[in-house]
Amino acid sequence: MSAVSGVAAGLFAALRLARGRPEGVALVSGEHRTVVRSFWAIALSLPTVIVRMLMSWAVDGVPADPVHAAGREVIVFVLGWLVFVELTHRLAPMIGKADRWGRYIVLWNWCNVVEGVLVIVGGIPGMLGAPAIVGQACDLIMIGWALWLEWYATRLTLGVGILTAVWLVVLDQSIGIFLTSLAVALSS
Repeated sequence: MSAVSGVAAGLFAALRLARGRPEGVALVSGEHRTVVRSFWAIALSLPTVIVRMLMSWAVDGVPADPVHAAGREVIVFVLGWLVFVELTHRLAPMIGKADRWGRYIVLWNWCNVVEGVLVIVGGIPGMLGAPAIVGQACDLIMIGWALWLEWYATRLTLGVGILTAVWLVVLDQSIGIFLTSLAVALSS
């Protein structure tokens, strides 16, 4: 499988999962080559990180040093991604799922691309001046869908229960919150 077809298969699998179609799991493998290629998802997710940052600046104002702020945002994003991958690689054997980790991380990577788009779409009504209740509802719905997608993909690929999948989603979000808080504290 070429790199392009691997990217297409990963995105197609993530889109199927986002629509609640479990057969998306079968569209990717957990082979080493597939796992490595799935990290192209980081590059494909960077535009959504930049758009979310710009959307935030449009509401809160551009920071005094936008280049520094943008660099910090990208570093935190990539570091958070890689920390979660490393932690789950170590946790998978502890929960008896080491044999499923490869496919899990492939789908987790590709689902992150879709999740980034969902979060942006949720923010568009607010950016276009929709009433606050409409903008907030759209944000909430799309963020909820993104979190559900991560939970659903985790549950299917690792074959874990509801609470274990919730725990892994909370772990992922906690890493991002911690690193963002740390970066802001260090830059103050």
